[in-house]
Amino acid sequence: MMTPELAARFGRIALGHVTREYPHKPDHVLEADGDAYSPRTMHPIFYGSFDWHSCVHGFWLLARIRRLFPQLAETAAIDALFAQSFTSENVEVERAYIDRPSARGFERPYGWAWALMLASELSVGGSNTHAATLQPLADAFVERFRDFLPKLLYPVRAGFHANTAFALVLADRYARVAGDEAFRTLLRTRACDWFARDCAAQAWEPGGEDFLSPTLMEALAMQVLLPPEDFAPWFAAFLPDLTARQPAALFIPAQVSDRSDGKLAHLDGLNLSRAWAMRSLSPHVPSRGGKTLETSAGEHLAAAINEVSGDYMGEHWLATFALLALTGTDGAAG
Repeated sequence: MMTPELAARFGRIALGHVTREYPHKPDHVLEADGDAYSPRTMHPIFYGSFDWHSCVHGFWLLARIRRLFPQLAETAAIDALFAQSFTSENVEVERAYIDRPSARGFERPYGWAWALMLASELSVGGSNTHAATLQPLADAFVERFRDFLPKLLYPVRAGFHANTAFALVLADRYARVAGDEAFRTLLRTRACDWFARDCAAQAWEPGGEDFLSPTLMEALAMQVLLPPEDFAPWFAAFLPDLTARQPAALFIPAQVSDRSDGKLAHLDGLNLSRAWAMRSLSPHVPSRGGKTLETSAGEHLAAAINEVSGDYMGEHWLATFALLALTGTDGAAG
């Protein structure tokens, strides 16, 4: 269960890294000598947390815990950070950066989707002024999705940032909050184009550097985008042996051999994102299958919830996925 104490802990973790400029891993293409990169100059809002996308979802974490637990002592620091960060000038610099010709693929699609999740959380959390300030950046990423998704002939089924289904889940959250039915229709259409015929998933996972389950991300995307009467038969065919905990690999929490290695530490995130997906799916499948998912979600959560802080290679991002696991895509403290 999400508790105020845990929310405060997550908040302190995020406050400790979203304005930590170094170490920093850029997603930056140099076009000339004058394009030398300085994180805070290029990204006056999202310069911390080791990389751009982690900083974005660090801000999302802060927005969510502020909404769910406004009484926390950390709220004052969050409010001050948001007031300093979300200015029209800063947003314009962030937006102008992605207009660079060489930034066409910048943070695609993972960072795009997290930027939309942040925008949606600000909107539902009563931070209307900040949401309005950030809207030009959100609009820019929606347009990138609209342009890119029809061109993506095949989904990316990787267990990390490029995963297409994960981006659809987060983008759908934004589309629902924004009331953008045309965007939702595009997301649904492409999900069906890519995934509707999939059945008897083999779940050859995890890969050694995964933090997402390709199998469960696909199922979650179809659950949020399809009407229930269409999702139920699709899911029954997709994981037909769910109640027997098959495919077995899907139900075994991953082990991490070295948490100081950023890529190997991804596997803590896999356990947390699996817990999120399983908990999200469980109410939408028949009772025995739902119980199987809930039990496995608890096992995955237990394997990783105490690993969200410690080494910076995990600490700069893992609390986000713990918060997803505990509150779901839409955010409920329970």
